[in-house]
Amino acid sequence: MSMKKAGRLALALAATGMVALATPSSAHHSTAMFEWGKSTEMKNVTVERWEWTNPHTFIYVRDADGNRWAFEGMSPNHLSRAGWSKRSLKPGDKIDLTYYKLRDGRHGGFNVTVTKADGSKLTQLPGRE
Repeated sequence: MSMKKAGRLALALAATGMVALATPSSAHHSTAMFEWGKSTEMKNVTVERWEWTNPHTFIYVRDADGNRWAFEGMSPNHLSRAGWSKRSLKPGDKIDLTYYKLRDGRHGGFNVTVTKADGSKLTQLPGRE
């Protein structure tokens, strides 16, 4: 093989490798830890913290018995298109929410909806309530 052909082959292989590494993955982790599709309702909880972070948002609340719960949510990019913002929730807010439970029974899950005291509703997943 000539040096010219070998150089072209090496360049083609390098370019193919770079394209393969640059291709985004279709999913970054499983949702198997949640009872996906079976929403549970939780009423009158108090927001402790609202984390507007990538790759996922988190809502931390306390129930009437003082138990702390943690709910994972979609990314800020996704939620901003659905009407959420980093100011959507603040410590002390009273909310109702729906969520998909964690399969292992811990206090938490994947947040589906939040209903604020004024009746306004924020939804994580289009078409699901």
